[in-house]
Order: sequence, then C-alpha cells, then structure tokens
Amino acid sequence: MEKRTLLVDLNERAYPIHIGAGLLSQTPTLLQEANIKVSQKLFVITDAHVAQHYLKPLHLQLEQAGYQAFSHIVVAGEKAKQFAVYEEVMTAAIEAGLDRKSVVLALGGGVVGDLAGFVAATYMRGIDFVQIPTSLLAHDSSVGGKVAINHRLGKNLIGAFHQPLMVIYDVDTLQTLPRREISAGFAEVIKHGLISDEGFVGWLEEHAKGLMELDAELVSEAIYRGCAVKAAVVAKDETEQNIRMTLNLGHTFGHAFEALTGYGQLNHGEAISIGMVLAARYAESIGMSPEGVAKRTKRVLAAFGLPTQWPKELHPEDVLRAMHLDKKGVAGTLTLVLPTSMEHVEIVPRVKEEDVLRFMSEEWEESQK
Repeated sequence: MEKRTLLVDLNERAYPIHIGAGLLSQTPTLLQEANIKVSQKLFVITDAHVAQHYLKPLHLQLEQAGYQAFSHIVVAGEKAKQFAVYEEVMTAAIEAGLDRKSVVLALGGGVVGDLAGFVAATYMRGIDFVQIPTSLLAHDSSVGGKVAINHRLGKNLIGAFHQPLMVIYDVDTLQTLPRREISAGFAEVIKHGLISDEGFVGWLEEHAKGLMELDAELVSEAIYRGCAVKAAVVAKDETEQNIRMTLNLGHTFGHAFEALTGYGQLNHGEAISIGMVLAARYAESIGMSPEGVAKRTKRVLAAFGLPTQWPKELHPEDVLRAMHLDKKGVAGTLTLVLPTSMEHVEIVPRVKEEDVLRFMSEEWEESQK
C-alpha cells in the first residue's frame, strides 16, 4: 500500500498528513524530510498500552538514525488529561534537558495527542511537535492543532491552538486496538461524512463489516476521506471562529456525558455517537431537519456497534448544567451544531435552554422504559 499525503493548508504553518501502512518504521526519514535535525532532542510521550507495542521499536529506529530520544509513559485513558499528569510530563521534559529546539512526538491515541500537544504548546512558551496517532479516533484529534487537558468540571477547558509539524498515521498500529476502541474511532469518521458528504456516509455503511475488521485498504480510504474533510475546514477557520464549530456535531451533548460519567464509563466516540443522534432528533423536533435524518444517523452508527440511546443514569438537569461549560456557548447561552440534511449542519447560537431541557427530558423518560 502506497503512502498517501494530505496537506493542511495554513500558509507558512502548512503541514502534511501521511497515511499508510508501515509508516512508523519510516519516522526518522519523515522527520528528516520535515527538516528536524539529529541535533534536536526528541521527547516521545505515550501511554502504558501503546508503549508495550511501539515505544521500543520507535526508540531504536530514532537512535539508529542519530537522534537523541527521551520518552515518558503516562497512564492510559482519559485520566492522563489532568493537571497532575501534565505536571509529571513537564517535569520529565525539564529533567531531560529539552530546549526550545526540541521536538515532542505524540505516540498514541487522542488522549496522548491532546496531552502531548498541550505540553509542546506550553513548554518554554511553545516547541514543535509531531502527531503519531495509533487509534482511529485520533484521525480527528491529531489534525487541526486543538490541544488540551481536562478540568473536573468539563472536558478540554484548558488548552491551546498549536499546530503539529506533521501527522504520521501508520494504519498498521490499529491492529492492536480492542474492538470497543475500533468501534469508537469510527464515530468521528462518520461525523465527517455527516457534516459534508452523504456519499461518504453511504460508503461507510456499505463497508462497515470490512472496516470493523480493519481491512487495510478500506481503513486507509476512510481515514484519508475523514482527514480531508477536517483539513479543509481547519484551513478555512483555524481557531474555531465560525465554520470549524461544525466539526463539533454531537459534542455539546457528548462532552457533557463524558464529564458526568467521570471520563471512563463512556469513551469519547461512544459519547459523541449518542450526541449526534440527539442532535439529529432535536433538529427534527424543531423542524430544522427533515424526518428520517435521525433514523439514518442512528442506523449508520449502530452498524459500527456504537451506542445511540440516552444514558439512562444521567438526569437531564445535570446534563444541561454540564452543557453550559461547552466552549461554543457565549454569555451563558447554548450553541448547538444541528443537521439540516445527511450532509450539512448549521451552527445554532442562543438556543433556548427550556426547549433543550424539554427535549432531553423526553429522551430520558424514553430511556427509563
């Protein structure tokens, strides 16, 4: 399988997304192509699950190419995106003697990418970093430069915009993912179709079985098409002033679910899956979307084994309070991204919270039956 490359066009900060099989072993070459010199210290940040598969081989390849590489392993899962772990990683970076020319390598899923990117954004007021995603979900989070850690009151509330030098996406690394993570990863892939390309949504549903079995050609195509959507949107609106908010379809509901369940009971993809169905159902309930969009949205997500029902243990009032911490809201109001068709969404500011609460109460009551 040949490497495919996309460009995130941000003028002088443009960077490539490399997608293909076996790319992890090509990391030193790709770093050199990006003009990262062997005199620059490298700092690999990864988690305990990923490290056991890929850290040692990557370290060996970097050292054989003449790079001086350090590494730090964090706890796996969303718990890594907290203050204590951030401080732990910063301490390790200081002790490794990183300077302003050093480069952070984020080896892992979306959590590692968010944490490592925030470390890079804030270490000595900002150093370069490279995203090396090893999960499907990270096809979304590794592109676009949004990096962050969580606060106990809300997800990604402490962060920055810090673009990577490049993204190296080796699809072979997906083979070590548990099935639940594979399923969750496709939530964001499906989201990219739902905001811009109904044909892509249909293609994903048609090839769901092969994609879940990680057919390399199919997965590469899905990642390429998903990243292309993300790259095009980011190029138009890097810091989420307007159109980039459309990438948050399902996230206002989803982030609230994640925060209320302690960042663990529902993983990110699962929470966003439910959130996208709710967004479609709400859009239909207010006449913004034609009937059938929610049903088809639910069907394609279910084809990938994703949850689509309101989490029955979460009360609507609690969810509404958590939704108010969403970063899209302004002056205490709610902003929702809602579908108007199977390939178009709109940003709806100043949504009446009593209408949303009434809708969520109906969903909650349905979940109790």
